[in-house]
Amino acid sequence: MTVSSDDDLAALKRIGRIVADALEAMGRAIEPGMTTLELDGIGRLFLEAAGARPAPEAVYGFPGATCISVNEEIAHGIPGERRIGPGDLVNIDVSAEKHGYFADTGASFAVPPVTRAVERLCKDGRRAMWSGLRQVGAGKPLAGIGQAVGSFAKKNGYTLVRNLASHGVGRSLHEEPTEIATWPNASERRIMADGLVLTVEPFLSLGADFAEDGDDPWTLYSRPRALTVQYEHTVVATRNGPLILTMPGQ
Repeated sequence: MTVSSDDDLAALKRIGRIVADALEAMGRAIEPGMTTLELDGIGRLFLEAAGARPAPEAVYGFPGATCISVNEEIAHGIPGERRIGPGDLVNIDVSAEKHGYFADTGASFAVPPVTRAVERLCKDGRRAMWSGLRQVGAGKPLAGIGQAVGSFAKKNGYTLVRNLASHGVGRSLHEEPTEIATWPNASERRIMADGLVLTVEPFLSLGADFAEDGDDPWTLYSRPRALTVQYEHTVVATRNGPLILTMPGQ
């Protein structure tokens, strides 16, 4: 969507803060021995208490309030009986709707004890996301996001998963502009309009470049198998650059 009024922006900020705070609460709650379903329940209760509907469930019939992916799972993991263990890498993706407005956020959490490589991967995953976010602004090319993330990944010795893209968001969970590459894409010619609402969510990896299907209809796995992190914000392109909607407590 494109923000066209103060009411639009206020509503997006409300749902952005809700999903950001839910993600933060879930991240704090992670501990070895808990199941991903128990973790999902924390997110569900938080969203419902704030008057928001979990978007994957409401829009696509996903079997959970949030997507929780562990280790070899890199996206759309179904909350269930899998127990989180020490050293696991847990990705949480939270999206929700309130009063017809949507926001989407995500982050990866390493459960102690953490190896130096995983600690660095998480730190650089955030840096990769921010390299893309800094390219957001009215009148700027969408291609700049992928170019910046790709440059960061190459410089620091990482790969990028190239079939999980950013997207427009706001009045629905996924909308125009669709398939915004967070890797270099020479065919991208679109320009960001003032007020455009989108996500920036690169998948930075220690070797994977593709997400492939598993045994269920939802969970995606890295190919080749390699630890992968994802960090995501919902953002508005403005004349002054990116306005991030999914910062906790804002």
